[in-house]
Amino acid sequence: MALWLWCLLFILESLYCWWIIGYGGAKWIEGWKSFFLIDWFALDWNAEQIRFYVLLIWLASVIWFLLGVIKPELRGS
Repeated sequence: MALWLWCLLFILESLYCWWIIGYGGAKWIEGWKSFFLIDWFALDWNAEQIRFYVLLIWLASVIWFLLGVIKPELRGS
């Protein structure tokens, strides 16, 4: 995968996470919408649990992004 595409995908994911964590997105997707925007196991979660889950996923994504920048073969084909 090209570096510009790798960066673009990370930016888009970060914007999504930023909206959920800091700008009320977790409150908006609470309930049945979380099935489509998070996963099936988030159906019963409240906004704080959704925010925490997205924060953990985003931190893992940051690590994967940095590894992909350093080692291009980790980006996939």
